[in-house]
Amino acid sequence: INPQRGLRIHDYLYFQVLSPGDIRYIFTATPAKDFGGIFHTRYEQIHLVPAEPSEACGELSNGFFIQDQIALVERGGCSFLSKTRVVQEHGGRAVIISDNAVDNDSFYVEMIQDSTQRTADIPALFLLGRDGYMIRRSLEQHGLPWAIISIPVNVTSIPTFELLQPPWTFW
Repeated sequence: INPQRGLRIHDYLYFQVLSPGDIRYIFTATPAKDFGGIFHTRYEQIHLVPAEPSEACGELSNGFFIQDQIALVERGGCSFLSKTRVVQEHGGRAVIISDNAVDNDSFYVEMIQDSTQRTADIPALFLLGRDGYMIRRSLEQHGLPWAIISIPVNVTSIPTFELLQPPWTFW
């Protein structure tokens, strides 16, 4: 396998923000490479809750709201696996980790296992920094504690003209 091959369409996972309406787009994320679970269920409407603190390297002050929902976490401070385990321990169904470089609109980081031999069972996805920033900014502007999303979205079944990708992202 050529490591330079880049990502194919099935290496991506898509989710759509349903609310708030100003970011009602289909976002692209990449699953963790060698840890975490996969989506066995399609969630038509589930909360995407920004973790507090945003790096999710320890106890979450809003962990109650993450239970049975999906956490939005920021990169940095600890390993991707540690963040995923924190969300899992708070009862989250999955974690979406956005890059901490808010201007990153094209470079996907490969999330790999750390050296601790620990595991995580919930899905872990990597989101571009620009996308994570725009979602958090919209929630702050509207004073909302979470977004409502649909995940995963099968983009191959959506006509191209209906694919509402964010205007700041080029596919």
